[in-house]
Amino acid sequence: MTTAPWLSLIGIGEDGELSSAARALIDAAASIFGGARHLDLAGPTKGEKVKWPSPFSIDGLLARRGRPTAVLASGDPFFYGVGASIAALVPPEEIFCLPAPSAFSLAAARLCWSQQDCALLSLHGRALERIAPHLQPGRRLIALSWDETTPGRVAELLSSLGFGRSIIHVLENLGGPRERVRAAQAEGFSLQDTGPLNTIGIELVAAPGARAIALTPGLPDDWFEHDGQITKRDIRAVTLSALAPRKGEILWDIGAGSGSIGIEWLLADPANRAVALEQDPERAARAARNAANLGVPDLQVITARAPEGLVGLPPPDAIFIGGGASAPVIEAAWSALPRYGRIVVNAVTLETQALLTQAFRDHGGELVHVQIAKARPVGRFTALDPAMPVLQWRAAKT
Repeated sequence: MTTAPWLSLIGIGEDGELSSAARALIDAAASIFGGARHLDLAGPTKGEKVKWPSPFSIDGLLARRGRPTAVLASGDPFFYGVGASIAALVPPEEIFCLPAPSAFSLAAARLCWSQQDCALLSLHGRALERIAPHLQPGRRLIALSWDETTPGRVAELLSSLGFGRSIIHVLENLGGPRERVRAAQAEGFSLQDTGPLNTIGIELVAAPGARAIALTPGLPDDWFEHDGQITKRDIRAVTLSALAPRKGEILWDIGAGSGSIGIEWLLADPANRAVALEQDPERAARAARNAANLGVPDLQVITARAPEGLVGLPPPDAIFIGGGASAPVIEAAWSALPRYGRIVVNAVTLETQALLTQAFRDHGGELVHVQIAKARPVGRFTALDPAMPVLQWRAAKT
């Protein structure tokens, strides 16, 4: 038994042009939802026009379930559009979608860029810092703007990170009669009178020493604000390898310190999530600043002590304990792990190492001894100066 679609999602461009199929769906709809601009572009309709409420909600739409209803959206409703919010509550068999070219497609067409080779992201309603992980020398990036101030703010950010020679293309009102495409260098960006509906194309040019975030774990320690409570770069790379982040997974970073592990977990994939638990308020605030500065402002920082602070957190796929490890904390973390979940705990002191030895006996996994030494001058010669060794317990729950 199938359910006939009652809901039509219709993409509309700046020119307001609609196919005969789209116009027929709108004419058949008892209600047409959309933003004020979309409803105006559609012109006269037989059905009732309903402007989305502020704050945004689809409750009014759901109340019309089963009656012919249309939703107007910019371009492709399922590419940074309203489609995902609706599909989360309305089964696919009840929806029929007619997309129009997205702003990404139109921008790539105007710039003659291969869309699949560009990084595509939205800065609409999202923190500007999200752009940071995409700043790779020689790459191209297309981003949806929040408003008319976005191009200038992006230019300032690029300049501060050593990408001031990058070229920013500002594409306004794409597909409409007021379309305009202009370009300027990020450093000294001077484009004025930008319209609020714009998309940005960026050709990234890095100056020597530009801060491009590596695609592998182990960022430089001095990229993090810290008071010494940080998992050092080389140990961090080993730790992230053991945690093995996968797309869409959730990490608990217990005793987060500077937040470096949670931050690099998030950098592994935009769909990942992380909760950083840190009992010291100053360190917790520092971790939040680090996350924003490195382009992952969604790091959830909680000022609390483990194991009490673990209650009510979203279920983890992996857990790291870097500070404040104790028998109750380790056992609480292990209990919270689902089947096949991973845990990694680092220890420097003999007391904590003894706890890891016991955890290894109780739960299995691996015990790994990690020692890092770096060269330093000794008089006229050079010697290796060893850092304190780290004992790492890593295990997967079966």
